Amino acid sequence: MTTVLVIDDEPEVVRFVRRGLEAEGYQVLTATDGGDGLRLALTKRPDLMVVDLRMPEVDGEAVIAAVLVSSPETRVLVLSAVADAEVRVRCLEQGVDILPKPFSIRELLARVRFGLRGTGGKTSEELTLRVGRIVLDVRTRKLRVDGSEAALSEREFLLMQHLMRRPDRVCSRSELLSAVWGYDFDPATNVVDVYVRRLRGKMTRDVIQTVRNVGYQLQSA
Repeated sequence: MTTVLVIDDEPEVVRFVRRGLEAEGYQVLTATDGGDGLRLALTKRPDLMVVDLRMPEVDGEAVIAAVLVSSPETRVLVLSAVADAEVRVRCLEQGVDILPKPFSIRELLARVRFGLRGTGGKTSEELTLRVGRIVLDVRTRKLRVDGSEAALSEREFLLMQHLMRRPDRVCSRSELLSAVWGYDFDPATNVVDVYVRRLRGKMTRDVIQTVRNVGYQLQSA
C-alpha cells in the first residue's frame, strides 16, 4: 500500500487531509510538528510527504532538505501559506510541488496522484509537463511553445502549471485565484487576466483561450 506522511502543526488540517487520503486508499502517517515528522520520514520511508512549511521545532524546509538527502526518491508536496517568494522558489528549484493554503481536497488528491506517478526517483519526464507542443519544465520554470523558450516568474509558472494539468478544461477565475495566489481576492480583481496576458506575451502562439464570463482554457491541440 502506498504510504503518505502528512506533517502540519494544525490538527484540523491533518485530520482533513488524512480523511481525504484514506478515502482514496492510501496508508497515512501523521505528525503535528517538524521534529516528529522528520523522525517518521526517516524511519518509515513514506512514498510521499505532504509538508507545511512553517512549523515548531523543525520547519518544513529543514524536514524536506534532510529527507531528500537521505531518501532522494521521496516525493514531496508542500502546503504553504507563506508569502515569501524566495522560500517558494527554493522549493520549486528542488522539484517540490507547492499547493497554496487554503486548498481544496480534490486538488490536493490530484497533486498527490501526480506526484506518485511512476516508480523510483524523480525522472526528467516527471519534472516536465507536456500538452501537445507546449512544454513546461517544473525544475527551471521555463516554458517552450513550438520550440521557443521563455522563463516564467513564480506566479506565471504556477498559473501555467495549473492550466497544463487540466488541458481542454475550462478553469474559472475564482479557481485560478485560489490555486495560484492561495487566498481569496475581491472577485472583481483582474489579476488573473493580467497574468494570462503576461503568459501570452511570452508565447509565439496563443494556446490559452478566453471563455467569456467564466475563465480560461488551455488548448491541447
